Amino acid sequence: MRIRIVDAFTDRPFAGNPAGVLLLDAFPDDDRLQKIALEVNHAETAFAHPLPEGGDADWALRWFTPATEVAMCGHATLATAHVLRTTGAHEGPVRFATRSGVLTATPREDGSVTLDFPTAPLTPVAAPRGVAEAPGAEPGAVLDTGPNLGDLLVEVADEKTVHGLAPDLKALAAHSERGIIATARAEDPARGYDFVSRCFFPNVGIDEDPVTGSAHTALAPFWSERLGRPDLTGLQASFRSGLVRTGLRGDRTLLSGHAVTVIEGELLA
Repeated sequence: MRIRIVDAFTDRPFAGNPAGVLLLDAFPDDDRLQKIALEVNHAETAFAHPLPEGGDADWALRWFTPATEVAMCGHATLATAHVLRTTGAHEGPVRFATRSGVLTATPREDGSVTLDFPTAPLTPVAAPRGVAEAPGAEPGAVLDTGPNLGDLLVEVADEKTVHGLAPDLKALAAHSERGIIATARAEDPARGYDFVSRCFFPNVGIDEDPVTGSAHTALAPFWSERLGRPDLTGLQASFRSGLVRTGLRGDRTLLSGHAVTVIEGELLA
């Protein structure tokens, strides 16, 4: 069984967000999938298998963190589309059947891939008691991102504050189903990005996610409304860092980025 480690939302190795990718003939039992994901020990491992022709989707796709299965994952979807293209397993746009419905990935001439994901519904909420202390900064706007994500989106004062966050991960776990997305407007858009973010997901076994495609389905509508443009670029300011180009299209959000395969090997167990 071939396994690949792909760095997503980056055009160079050892940056972006690494994901394990396994192309299978069929899904084994859930316990085996979870054990493989724990062994890989990246934020997510993606498992995919081809579906019969003529249906609504081309491949079935599931994502597991080291601790649990998740309903949506952007970077591991991008990584899977990259593997399908670079190995010749699938040509052109690919439709994935997932827990979040059919998600489409379209390869571009520049080598990037564009994902078509549902836009997260944003609902302003009162900041829960202790939420300021949890991320390590006083929040401005606080929004619930809906059931697909299960996050709180928290705006903080500025880009410097995002970079300097030192959250209390135990406290974070009490405030949302998955975690918290912290964000601020870019100080200098001339650097090539419009907003910055960091994502902390202790409830699914990820203290800090390096680059989170799914979070940008909430960040895109949040910042598009404030900046007055549907097409933006976000910098996820983790220690690995990565860029996500977003395009708000009503109830759908386009997420674009590059990916690089860094490891390929054989799963023996």
